[in-house]
Amino acid sequence: MGRILLLIAVAVAAFFLLGSVLGFLFGILKWVLIIGVVALAVGALSKIMSSRRA
Repeated sequence: MGRILLLIAVAVAAFFLLGSVLGFLFGILKWVLIIGVVALAVGALSKIMSSRRA
């Protein structure tokens, strides 16, 4: 009985840890995507503005 409860406690702790790690990774991925979209928009705008000047 004690061994089963220990295994259940380890499984619950693993799910908590997995949730935290996945939340952290998805948070980083979100910011990388936002920064990438902003960089692409700035690059496109600078290309449009430089072609209009020429």
